[in-house]
Amino acid sequence: MKKWIYTCLALVFLAGCASSDDRYVQWETEAPASFPKLTAIGYAPLATQPAKTQAEKVLMAMQASKLAAYRELAEQVYGQKISAGASVNDWAMGSDSIKASVSGVIRGARVVKAYPVGEHYVTELELDFARVWDIYQQQNRPSKVKEVTYF
Repeated sequence: MKKWIYTCLALVFLAGCASSDDRYVQWETEAPASFPKLTAIGYAPLATQPAKTQAEKVLMAMQASKLAAYRELAEQVYGQKISAGASVNDWAMGSDSIKASVSGVIRGARVVKAYPVGEHYVTELELDFARVWDIYQQQNRPSKVKEVTYF
């Protein structure tokens, strides 16, 4: 019984020594070794835009091609979610379906070029991860332990 009490007292004493009040942790931010650049191109047809005038169709196609380029960037950064299904009835294919989706936030992309090509409008985007890193640093301040000093 005495051995058990001494063990409990030793554990309480050691737990008291492990308090977080007797140390100082200094943090340091660590940058990645390299920053890639991604590019994406979006296309939109001019003729099928739901507008009355040609100028409105061009503006709508510009916006649609920009969104298509952003979707491509999101696919490159986050990947695509693929859902597929198939059913068989009496040993014959009953139905077959596939769905693709992407979800994510793209910050720091810039429009490199936007121009008409024939009956389409094209937008080229670039995502420089050095810029993304700077934006992320301003918002989140991730860091690593630089030094721990115990008192």
